[in-house]
Amino acid sequence: MTTKKQTVIDGFDPNGVASEGSIFGLPFDEETASIVVLPVPWEVTVSYSPGTAEGPNAILEASSQVDLFQDDITDAWTMGIYMLPIPEEVYSNNTKYRILAGNYIDWLERGSPEEEMERFGAVPALIDKACESMNQWVYQTAKDQLNAGKLLALVGGDHSTPLGNIKALSERYAGFGVLQIDAHADLRKDYEGFKYSHASISHNFLKIPQVEKLIQVGVRDYCEEESDRIADDQRITTFFDHHIREQLYEGITWRTICDQVIASLPREVYISIDIDGFDPKLCPNTGTPVPGGMELDQVLYLMKLIVKSGRKIIGFDLVEVAPGEGDSQWDGNVGARVLYRMANLMGVSQGKLWWK
Repeated sequence: MTTKKQTVIDGFDPNGVASEGSIFGLPFDEETASIVVLPVPWEVTVSYSPGTAEGPNAILEASSQVDLFQDDITDAWTMGIYMLPIPEEVYSNNTKYRILAGNYIDWLERGSPEEEMERFGAVPALIDKACESMNQWVYQTAKDQLNAGKLLALVGGDHSTPLGNIKALSERYAGFGVLQIDAHADLRKDYEGFKYSHASISHNFLKIPQVEKLIQVGVRDYCEEESDRIADDQRITTFFDHHIREQLYEGITWRTICDQVIASLPREVYISIDIDGFDPKLCPNTGTPVPGGMELDQVLYLMKLIVKSGRKIIGFDLVEVAPGEGDSQWDGNVGARVLYRMANLMGVSQGKLWWK
């Protein structure tokens, strides 16, 4: 008996011109896709350049330019990927609360004048409440998709957005590790007074008991408090960007460094990719770009080795992608390619796809 999904596959030409409006031009819907992409257009606590709330749409628009063929995975596109509609209410609330948070951050940067305390003193509590509502929406949406048997990828928005996704996964897995690709440690407690700041996401990850390990790769911009936290917390292993580069300069291969990273990971892994972990030439419009960083092929090679090691990717997110001005699709183009490859690698790790 031919299934609905097989009928969809049989009627699609992966070598043809991709149609716009669906992720990667694929023909799947929520029912027939194995991987569902959850877009979260939220950047309320962003502390430098805005734009990441437009990331999901930028990736969607650029995704039609991604060729579906993968030379190491058999018929990768047939697994099925579907992006849920970008939620209008979340986007609208982001716009409203981003203005409030931005004015508050400006007040902080002006030295928090006492005469304006009455105006700004209550702002952190209001922002926290808005972020809690967003987190709860992400959690419930992720939980519904997981209960439906879907694999889930989240696309931000800023790095605060995947917390609800990890909470949903923590109800299904007794213990797992988080692999964080990032220029920043994101271990600040209540950064700028916001409990759910994008700069506090790793701190918040570690509040979830099922998160046994946090492995960070590419970190190169962090404060002394975060450095102390990394040194003192045995759950955290950080591969700093400058240490990676020193090893490479001294003749250590990237494969050897990848093996070190993988040896630190438990068998089940959630992967959180902040695009600013890459070299800024790949993401010039991200919220907080930092010189240095990794090449696209370096990161994806690490991800492939993780799957080859037998570890299971239980979920992942891609955050901080922001479109450029005008018609520039560069950041979205890079983000779309990361999303497609990561979805396929998760599919292999979950037995939905196979290596050639």
